[in-house]
Amino acid sequence: MTHTDENHWDLIVIGGGAAGYFSAISAAEAGCQRVLILEKSPQVLGKVKVSGGGRCNVTHNCLDPKALVKFYPRGEKSLIGPLHRWGAADTIEWFESRGVELKTEADGRIFPVTDSSQTIIDCLQTAARDAGVMLRTRCGVESIKKIPAGEMAEVFQLAVADGERLTATNILLATGGTRLAAGAKLAAEFGHKLEPPVPSLFTFNIKSPLLAELPGLSVPKAIISSPKVKGLKTEGPLLITHWGLSGPAALKFSAWGARVLHDCGYQFKLEVNWLAGIDTLARFSELRNEWGKRTICKRSPFSEIPKRLWERMVEVSGISGEMIWSQLPKQQAQALAQTINHSQFQAQGKSINKDEFVTCGGVKLPEVNLKTMQSKLCPGLYFAGEILNIDGLTGGFNFQNAWTTGYLAGIAIADAS
Repeated sequence: MTHTDENHWDLIVIGGGAAGYFSAISAAEAGCQRVLILEKSPQVLGKVKVSGGGRCNVTHNCLDPKALVKFYPRGEKSLIGPLHRWGAADTIEWFESRGVELKTEADGRIFPVTDSSQTIIDCLQTAARDAGVMLRTRCGVESIKKIPAGEMAEVFQLAVADGERLTATNILLATGGTRLAAGAKLAAEFGHKLEPPVPSLFTFNIKSPLLAELPGLSVPKAIISSPKVKGLKTEGPLLITHWGLSGPAALKFSAWGARVLHDCGYQFKLEVNWLAGIDTLARFSELRNEWGKRTICKRSPFSEIPKRLWERMVEVSGISGEMIWSQLPKQQAQALAQTINHSQFQAQGKSINKDEFVTCGGVKLPEVNLKTMQSKLCPGLYFAGEILNIDGLTGGFNFQNAWTTGYLAGIAIADAS
């Protein structure tokens, strides 16, 4: 078997998502000669297409690796080195140098100025094509094994879905979250142990009189906690939905608490402080004088709480719709403060955050050389993206993991070729 065999490749990337594409491009641009991407579905870059509501949240404007790793519930410490080698600033420069104009929004998320994920898809596909990367879709991989190859010692032999056999000097697994068993199965064939996959970045299913018929309303700064996940509190915007609660505060809580919440079957008690950092009872005392003759339910005294949500809070706290501020009894003031600062909910399941599903779990990081993303158990086998036990919060962090690990793996493979 020689390098001239048309079915032999220097690198076969399994998975045509962000990490797979970036690793293939990086390897080919650095000199790896024959690079092939295999994707089992009809389309590539599917998650790129739907991310950010179809706008593609490319990365986040957090350029300090030590600060950036704080946004990764799994992989935090392990990512410091890789992000020093390829961080958000490198990602920004890479896309802009290829003609993609980017913009940074107020919360630090970075998008193409076109607000279209197709801009990023076109950029990646053009870069791959220009670098000579080949692509086969509808081509799932059934198995991989190492076989003798004369002077080449050993190569990887892949059995693909149509029965064809391909060989490769290097294999990179970028199959995404290991809830899809294919990637996990291939990694396990070479002795890798995987952290069990569970969902991350999900919203909460809650039925409550406080939330009923208020979808679309939000507060800018809420705090979520739960006795089920001791010590965890997350803060940020919170959104009421048709099914319960969403928004950054909820998504962060789901990410950091992913394993505990999975283990309890997503049945757990939740507490929400809708007004983080505000002394509610002290404000009520002021309102008795300032707004004495005003009806309590008619106007929210807090700019952070929308009028319809305020009316519902007053109602569920047992306060009459006719009561004015000067007549508010201490007991009912405390009940209203309790609703605002300590709302109690029972979560009864989870929902996907739009199409932006992320998996907690994957190939254990101690089994991977994080300078090269090469397996410590099998030379020539590499990993990139979500198949690794790394996952980030919403905001461009999971794509940054894909770009970082994909780039490092691609360069290492080219260096070894």
